[in-house]
Amino acid sequence: MTPSATAPALEARGGLAPLERVEALCDLGTFRPIRTRVVSRAADSAPHGDGVIAGAGSVSGRPVFCYAQDPSVMGGSLGEAHADSIVRVMRLAGRAGAPVVGFVESGGARLQEGHAALAGYGRIFRASVELSGRVPQISIVTGVSAGGGAYSPALTDFVVMTERARMFLTGPRVVEQALGEVVSTEALGGPRVHERNGVCQLVAADEPAAIDRTRQLLGYLPEAIGQRSPLVPWADPGEADPGAPVPVEARRVYDVRDVISAVADRGSTLELSERWGRNMVTALARIEGRPVGVVANQPRRLGGVIDAVAAEKAADFVRACDRFLLPLVVLVDTPGFMPGARQETLGVIRHGASLLRAFAGATVPKLTVVLRKAYGGAVITMNSRDLGADLVFAWPGAEIGIMAARQAVGVVHRRRLAEVTEGETMLEELADAYAGRHLNAAAAAASGFVDEIIDPAETRARLGWALAALEAR
Repeated sequence: MTPSATAPALEARGGLAPLERVEALCDLGTFRPIRTRVVSRAADSAPHGDGVIAGAGSVSGRPVFCYAQDPSVMGGSLGEAHADSIVRVMRLAGRAGAPVVGFVESGGARLQEGHAALAGYGRIFRASVELSGRVPQISIVTGVSAGGGAYSPALTDFVVMTERARMFLTGPRVVEQALGEVVSTEALGGPRVHERNGVCQLVAADEPAAIDRTRQLLGYLPEAIGQRSPLVPWADPGEADPGAPVPVEARRVYDVRDVISAVADRGSTLELSERWGRNMVTALARIEGRPVGVVANQPRRLGGVIDAVAAEKAADFVRACDRFLLPLVVLVDTPGFMPGARQETLGVIRHGASLLRAFAGATVPKLTVVLRKAYGGAVITMNSRDLGADLVFAWPGAEIGIMAARQAVGVVHRRRLAEVTEGETMLEELADAYAGRHLNAAAAAASGFVDEIIDPAETRARLGWALAALEAR
């Protein structure tokens, strides 16, 4: 691709020119500008758009609307005409029922235009909220974005940041003047900050990598809310056994992503918000070509316990999957909710209730597999049958109950254990008896809490069957 007129300045900063960005996103030769006069492939200008390239094209043959802000024009700051171009593209996307992708790199509202610039951001915010129930919206943050340039991506469904991207409401200079705090742009709003606080879902090394991730992400999503995502050709994961990575011992850790890889189509897993709430894994994947959302406890982090952050992360993801009609596959291995004063102070009750509400309110097919253990309120919260799961499976060795055997016996037989000298021996005996009566998968199935006990090796096939049966096309 021949560089555009703005390319030298942008290349010096390590980025593509605006026209190059949208053309790289779209299938070759499909991008067409709207409110933007592209003079030639060697030079682009935006006399109407005023610092933004906007238009439409296709991604993998499906229509998409997109825009790219130009940081070489007054720092990418937003003025009235600039805002008009973005709002026009968003409204056309809503009318056409097609996703919107924005390349965001803006210093915020243009000071020279005053109220007109502020009003422009107001129109963009409103248009984004109106589109939230109509089409998918993705933001790719490619450089420094401040003020409204940070709010705008946060209103979209997914945020992708490059390594050189920075996002903050107030920049380092204002922070120093207001608070006396000296902080770098990276420490204030770099990708390491926002991938850990849930603001961005994906981080990419550079703009080409961010574009590849966005094209991949679009492949899981429908063109419009209310439609289903397309089925694609698929390859099974081979001889992978989902049960192989999972230790028998309840306290031993493992990476639940290995289980997901063994269940999903080969190479189809895209983990979102990887570094936020790392004791909960949220990912998009495909099972027999069908896009799904996967929610899984991560025993590798905090033993898979659910804390306030993990509950918030999972609730956000469940609501997104329900909005995009993506079936949910929930893999459960958790000892329960994190106890303690700090968690109560952080509002674990509120965040846990949000996850309950998200699962209970989701109308898409919902499947649960209990891998190893599930205790207390957590087993209900992680998409139990009585909360609304369509089918609940459990592996044969799974323990399911109000609490672990030793703790349960310690409560039920507290006085009896205190009265004997061989309390530890009795505790073990009572715990074994309690586990055999109340905690095993067979007991859960007999009570109707679990629909069926399946061998780990059957998991992928059973999930594929269930998804096809529940989501007839």
